[in-house]
Amino acid sequence: MSKPLMYSGYHAVEAILRHRPEAVLELFVQDSRAERGEERLEALCSEALRLGIRPQRARREVLEKHAGPQHQGVVARARPRVVGDDNALFAHLDKVRPDPLLLVLDGVTDPHNLGACLRSADATGVDAVIVPRRHACGLTPTACRSAVGAAESVPYFEIGNLSRVLELLRERGVWVVGTALGEHSQSLFEFSAGGALALVMGAEGDGMRRSTREKCDYLIEIPMRGEVESLNVSVATAVVLYQLLAARKV
Repeated sequence: MSKPLMYSGYHAVEAILRHRPEAVLELFVQDSRAERGEERLEALCSEALRLGIRPQRARREVLEKHAGPQHQGVVARARPRVVGDDNALFAHLDKVRPDPLLLVLDGVTDPHNLGACLRSADATGVDAVIVPRRHACGLTPTACRSAVGAAESVPYFEIGNLSRVLELLRERGVWVVGTALGEHSQSLFEFSAGGALALVMGAEGDGMRRSTREKCDYLIEIPMRGEVESLNVSVATAVVLYQLLAARKV
């Protein structure tokens, strides 16, 4: 069993209580905020008590020691989320809509970017987020805080061989669409987005790995009208997902 971690931030902790309360071992609330009667912390504490978890008052300094300065007055010591593997991914796809929208993150190692990508995936109704087991940051407490709850709600899978999984997705009728700047890339605004899609977003700076790029059926790029050549991966993910959502008329 994985070692418990310290999760912080109101939305991240509230999501753990909502989706998997059995994972919470201890819950700490900043005493000064509790005394001021902050409504959302009071609601969170009431829900925790209903679930059999007794919140503990703690000083700000104690919470910062556990989780850093951005704890928002609440920290939970909890077991990490158990993520799906290759087999779980395809079992999941058998149960979702016939034209799923999947998000593949190839080597996103910054937890803030991962969290922001999960947040966009949740907002756009992505059916699964797929990441490689290596060359990725994983669902760290920082990623979960940045995801403001989406790290618990979005179906999330860590797989061993990304190229093989992309090939299996193609065999199932899923179009693999990669984002890359190049002479063979078409504009995102001209791309026809019908059917089952797996959107591949590359790592910060380096983009997709060659082995991943070779598995793409299409390459698309975000039109850039200024001097900047590219967007942060989390911003780019949000832009592309919403454009695909609009093109699919969902």
